[in-house]
Amino acid sequence: MRPRVTQDPLLRSEAAPPHAPFVRSRRMSAVWSDLPADPGLQLSRQESERGPYVGTPPPRRGPRRWAEHNGLDALLRELHAGFGPQRWWPAHTPFEVLVGAVLTQNTAWTNVEKALANLRAADALTPARILNTGASELREALRPSGYFNAKTRKLQELSRWYLEYGGLEALRTRPLERVRDDLLAVWGVGPETADSILCYAAGRPSVVVDAYTRRVLSRHGWCDATAPYDELRTWLAERLVAQQWILEEFHALFVRVGYHNCKPTARCESCPATAPRR
Repeated sequence: MRPRVTQDPLLRSEAAPPHAPFVRSRRMSAVWSDLPADPGLQLSRQESERGPYVGTPPPRRGPRRWAEHNGLDALLRELHAGFGPQRWWPAHTPFEVLVGAVLTQNTAWTNVEKALANLRAADALTPARILNTGASELREALRPSGYFNAKTRKLQELSRWYLEYGGLEALRTRPLERVRDDLLAVWGVGPETADSILCYAAGRPSVVVDAYTRRVLSRHGWCDATAPYDELRTWLAERLVAQQWILEEFHALFVRVGYHNCKPTARCESCPATAPRR
């Protein structure tokens, strides 16, 4: 089933559940409508030095403990002391987190920002507007992020799924692992993308693993950098303190240290954390 076109966007089956998908008539043109009062399209009121962000605001005092693993706890404590609160994910709305999570695949965030600026200038940063934008125009907007042909289709597929699934409210309220499995079934959505969406856009306790995570953990001798994604995700979930802000801040801090210090050639001398023992 597909979202109904704008000719009758609010018509739903009376027997349908609260998050029932809209239906698009085959006799009508493919014009899509955003879900009414979707919290995923509400502008964030939270600001960082970079601009608006979507996520849990930092507490007034740092946590007494970040992780049950002593080494990981000490590392996060030092990174937070050195870098400060990250106020992550950079986005104007929760749905923009979904878009950014797709666009950041295989590229630097600076390129993602250029593509997001293009989408914003084209007024194409809602699921319906992405679907209503011509493919050639969408590809041109996404060009700075690289792999723009594939990412055009990925955003279209994810936007369609988002509308059919029931929007952000469904992502927030349905059973976590079920939503994650459903996200992973969307073309172009892998584990890192799914967990980023769940953790930041939906505010769910889903640990994000990326290349920086693998590098930092392996250099400290805690995990094998080539271990399967879900193995690393489980290792972290079992050791990080289960507070939403900690799960979000952990990933943001690892991105920060990975980008600036824990590069393929490590820059430990400028890192705020204690260097791994050799």
